[in-house]
Amino acid sequence: MRNVELFDDGKHRFVLLNESEPGEEDGIRSNQYLIVHEGHGALLDPGGFGVMPQVLAEMLGYVRPEQVGTIVLSHQDPDIVGGLSTWMELTRARVLASRIWLRFLPHYGLRDMSRFVGVPDEGMDWEIAPGYAVRIVPAHFLHSEGQINVYDPASRILFSGDIGAAMLPNEQDDAFVDDFDAHLPYIADFHRRYMCSNHAIRCWLDTIAGLEIDVIAPQHGPVYRGAAVPAFLAWLRELRCGVDLLQPGGRFARE
Repeated sequence: MRNVELFDDGKHRFVLLNESEPGEEDGIRSNQYLIVHEGHGALLDPGGFGVMPQVLAEMLGYVRPEQVGTIVLSHQDPDIVGGLSTWMELTRARVLASRIWLRFLPHYGLRDMSRFVGVPDEGMDWEIAPGYAVRIVPAHFLHSEGQINVYDPASRILFSGDIGAAMLPNEQDDAFVDDFDAHLPYIADFHRRYMCSNHAIRCWLDTIAGLEIDVIAPQHGPVYRGAAVPAFLAWLRELRCGVDLLQPGGRFARE
């Protein structure tokens, strides 16, 4: 699945730039996204070291490296940050990450932290092009203590990081979720184990309640659109997960 254009109005694009495939990286396949506004690019979760060459090749169809002014890291995992040192050599981008992860990122071999921007716990607005800002939305403990999302007002797309992530079999390569009930088996176990608690979920849902969201774009698996968006959010609101299910001895209650 390559270069799925989720939105294009002539001056603004939101692209599922690449979904890694088996052999490009070990572990779970991941999505990388690109927002382009009037020639200015923002790269969302650029991916691990193994996918970097393919992501770069796909990105060159839209912007040159010197046009990428922003890189957003939704959280600190290696499937997001592993290729960052190369991206920082190729671009002059500022790198946004939760303030709580900045002191850990040098362990990825990142020595110059002067281009990093620590996102405050409450989130913020960030200009990715002159006069055009996206909203950096807090999503704490879902699953990372300092996860951040990106809401793009022009496309009405919410990049949700690991919220909505799916564990699909290798032979399945759907770009979109249209039937939420059919998709549920691919997300249920992940969310019960990796999301911290229903309280954290409801804080996030209340945070995004005022946003007009047409599409939810997670870091793993297909993109939610149409009726799948409210269906996913309604399911999530009632989900017991993480510490809600934790029992002594490291066991988790079965729902």
